[in-house]
Amino acid sequence: MKLGYRDGVLYDKNRSNWDANGPRPISWSLWYRAADEARESDTTERSWFKKAVVARDAPVRPDVRSYPLVLLSHGTGGSAAGLEWLARRLADRGFAALGVNHHGNTGNEPYRAEGFACLWERAPDLSFMLDHSDEWLGNLSCHIDTTRAFAAGFSAGAYSVALLLGAVAQFSQFEPSRMKPGGTRGPREFPDLADHIPTLLRSSDVFRDSWSRMSKSYRDDRIKAALLCAPGRSVLGFSEESLKAVDAPALILVGDADRAAPAAECSAWLHARLRHSTLKIFGGGLGHYVFVPEGTALGLAFAAELFTDPPDIERAAIHDETADLSAALFQHSAVKGLA
Repeated sequence: MKLGYRDGVLYDKNRSNWDANGPRPISWSLWYRAADEARESDTTERSWFKKAVVARDAPVRPDVRSYPLVLLSHGTGGSAAGLEWLARRLADRGFAALGVNHHGNTGNEPYRAEGFACLWERAPDLSFMLDHSDEWLGNLSCHIDTTRAFAAGFSAGAYSVALLLGAVAQFSQFEPSRMKPGGTRGPREFPDLADHIPTLLRSSDVFRDSWSRMSKSYRDDRIKAALLCAPGRSVLGFSEESLKAVDAPALILVGDADRAAPAAECSAWLHARLRHSTLKIFGGGLGHYVFVPEGTALGLAFAAELFTDPPDIERAAIHDETADLSAALFQHSAVKGLA
């Protein structure tokens, strides 16, 4: 299979960027099955991640039916490229995959405390892409089905996807009133996050406006099933009543040695409150970052902890199983919905 790839940027004019000088940017990447005659090319970009060759802007490989769409949400401080491993495997299994970079909370632009604190702004990014599919599909519009979509997210991306299913936030993980003396004050990528929130509440109209939307419902009924990889402690801020009302099926995957988002504290807690969820804990000493790509020599040199697994673990095999399990869930949900 040849892998088609397109990317671009849209702007949500109903939400401001964090600088309050323009609309919120949503950069996106799309992976899909390319036509057999498409020309592939290796990227010249240096990356921490191993990536497949792609056929940029290639025509789609025609099929008897349109390809179901899976929306992808990266982890905090990450990028859509960090889920390329899942996107290409889903494309190989008959889906198209669309990832976005969440403004202020992505490595594709400078980190912003606002983007890390206001995680609920991520879910509308994905709904916006469905609402404005005509602006990015182009000549693929007859081949990719956006009316019945699925979603997958890693870590904070799992939080985003849960919001789309109907979870509602009661509080933010790092709001000062919830900080314990000596406790963690931010994620790995923004360790002093909690210290920025009081200042932003005083000084930023955009931040205050977003903060006021914390407990809004971002449910999107177009999302028919979801994959949640290693959901973090941010999910503990969800209303239990809202979780019990979620009726879309969800698959929760996590490693047994995840220190950033311990399985018992986060994934099992969420599973117990999502009536239509399935939980699988991967054994073998797997940590949080097994759900990021395999690393290149550059990645290993700068952040070996992100790409190092126990000696007897093959990360690609975990990725293959993740894609198999999620594709089976999505295919079953699609068939059930058409029945």
